Amino acid sequence: MAKLILVVDDSASLRQVVALTLKGAGYDVIEASDGADALAKLTGQRVSLVISDVNMPNMDGFTFVNELKKNPTYKNAPVIMLTTEVADDKKKAGQAAGAKAWMVKPFQPKQMLAAVEKLAM
Repeated sequence: MAKLILVVDDSASLRQVVALTLKGAGYDVIEASDGADALAKLTGQRVSLVISDVNMPNMDGFTFVNELKKNPTYKNAPVIMLTTEVADDKKKAGQAAGAKAWMVKPFQPKQMLAAVEKLAM
């Protein structure tokens, strides 16, 4: 069975690019438009990895990861923050929320797949 990855980003085109990259490598993908949408779509299924943007409407990436980690089902799910943010304080905030990796947009598909391979449970 393919590993399931949750992709959270308010940009539909970026979600599509990430999803195509992941599906092309054999992963299953759930897409969400922001943190609140992502939490609503998590209904107990096993998620191998979460890829989340930082800056989103309704619920930003840091808030989303904090909320995700409160749920016993998802507390151990690894998270990659995929964002335009490069500031150290943002990276530290992501790490404090529970993110395992930080990737800057635009991303290289090979780089993303290497990180996904390393982190996906």
